Amino acid sequence: MSTATLSPTEAVTVPRARRAHRPRLPGQKPFAPLRVTAFVILALLAIGWLLPFLWAVATAFKTETDAASGDPSWVGATGITGDAFTAILSQGNVYVWAWNSLITSIAITVITVAISAGAAYAFSRLDFRGRRWLFVVIIASIVVPPQVLIIPLFYEMLAFNLVDTHGGLILPQVVAPAMVFILKKFFDAVPIELEDAARVDGAGRFRIFWSIVLPLSRPILASVAIFVFIGAWNNFLWPFLVINDTTLMTLPVGLQTVISAYGVQYAQVMAQAVLAALPLIIVFIIFQKQIVKGVATSGFGGQ
Repeated sequence: MSTATLSPTEAVTVPRARRAHRPRLPGQKPFAPLRVTAFVILALLAIGWLLPFLWAVATAFKTETDAASGDPSWVGATGITGDAFTAILSQGNVYVWAWNSLITSIAITVITVAISAGAAYAFSRLDFRGRRWLFVVIIASIVVPPQVLIIPLFYEMLAFNLVDTHGGLILPQVVAPAMVFILKKFFDAVPIELEDAARVDGAGRFRIFWSIVLPLSRPILASVAIFVFIGAWNNFLWPFLVINDTTLMTLPVGLQTVISAYGVQYAQVMAQAVLAALPLIIVFIIFQKQIVKGVATSGFGGQ
């Protein structure tokens, strides 16, 4: 029916009805109120996540009297002070613990990325007997809580005389099944034609892996390295069990040994938490683009 046979009202309302049900084009921004609502919800969630950390920072800059008074104010009655940080840094081997954390975290990161990348590439490209079942075992090990393996690992380190050594601290943390899964998922998406062309030119399997696959995988490798580094830096349970020598302790464990004779010092406890988290905050600020890009390319970003 043409619009010439319709009344003026019908001629106007029909196109409007059609426009109302027209689907949104790709790239077209959603309705403004929906965007504002989503932004408000995300902002509230971000504030809720940041509040505990901000409260820890505020408490760390209070005096012990103000921190223990129970006053909910962000600034103590006596003002802002850095006495808690001074007390922490003047006790114990804080700089030695920070160095130990840095060295062990870097070592764990390098070894873990190397092992995970090699294993992931083997599962992605090589065809060997038992590959499927072995990969199923690796996937199943992701859901095993690390705490279940603490006692066997400790006895193993004890048998090899690795307790109170950097080797005993590093070796049990270099196996990361989740990282193998993430890297394999990425390697599966690398075009096999690139490897075939290199193989025609005479490149071997290792040369292909080193010169073609790894350079193409820099974003995901950077993301995995950052995640492993953060996990190694924050790890408290295993270093706490396997290290008794104060000169070998990592920062999270060493800070817990700074105990005052006057009981719990809340400002100092919060200062410890801030000091332990500060390097990770710096790492995140520097490498936040790599983290976001790595998550997007690892499969968890909807790819």
